[in-house]
Amino acid sequence: MKPIKVAVLGGGTGMSTLLKGLKRLPFDISAVVSVCDDGKSTGRLREEFNTLAVGDIRKVLISLSSDDENVGKVFDYRFDTCSDLNGHPLGNLLLIGANDITGNMSDGIELLNSLLKLKGKVLPLTEDNVVLMGKMEDGSVVEGEHNITEDHRGILDVYYKEKPEANLKVLEAIRKADAIILSMGSLFTSIIPNLICDEVRKEIEKSSAKIIYVCNIMTQPGETDDFSVSHHIKLLNKYLGKRKVDAVIVNNGKISPELIDKYSSSEQKDVVDIDYENIEKLGAKVIEGDLATIENGFIRHNALKVSIKILSYLLD
Repeated sequence: MKPIKVAVLGGGTGMSTLLKGLKRLPFDISAVVSVCDDGKSTGRLREEFNTLAVGDIRKVLISLSSDDENVGKVFDYRFDTCSDLNGHPLGNLLLIGANDITGNMSDGIELLNSLLKLKGKVLPLTEDNVVLMGKMEDGSVVEGEHNITEDHRGILDVYYKEKPEANLKVLEAIRKADAIILSMGSLFTSIIPNLICDEVRKEIEKSSAKIIYVCNIMTQPGETDDFSVSHHIKLLNKYLGKRKVDAVIVNNGKISPELIDKYSSSEQKDVVDIDYENIEKLGAKVIEGDLATIENGFIRHNALKVSIKILSYLLD
């Protein structure tokens, strides 16, 4: 079977989780990573080296590596010291070094790929050191991805402080894709940052590839409070321009009331309601299944089950 070309757009934990499933199936993967994170180690490195965010890229490299367990142990190792190295994951430093050696992050990733034997391509959205801005529901403006995430006043819109130039390899990946997958994860700070890049949106508009959204299982405070599945789709459609979400993957499996109560009380997160009638009105096909798993007391997507659903839809 000829591999199906997919461009996966996202960033953070959600995207890296999904990729662990996709890499086990006949997909030719191009992982497009938003690079606006500015917290913790990534923020310090961005300020010191005037470079784009590397934290999410590190997570994606681990997910697509042939031996993600051992690579993860090395790349996620954080220095515990009284020097400037304190708190930095080794993988972040390797990415900064590879960037300096090759002259840009895309080629730096290719250099690391020669060592990691990645099962797919990892593409930063842009080579620019972008700053994400958030317009909140009360009209205030917040600068920086980390500050936007921590501010729970409710996000109305996001945009870049300065217009970024899209990575040409990203545009090529979208142009050649049989499917464009919007991964689960933070809508405003992981997925939409890819779509507010004008060149990316225009390339998606020209594409005939199916657009598939893997919907979050739980809502996110300040971003998607009280959101149903259709609310997620409507928001994404707003940023997709002339294109719309063709299919949405949702979890219909049961989650214990005890765990739901724990999320609601401690994290202010609720289960995303599958409002079938409203989804149908938006023209999106619902692909559902028991897709949730519990890891260390946390609700996660079963990446392999989700990936099988995607494959079945594209082969149907």
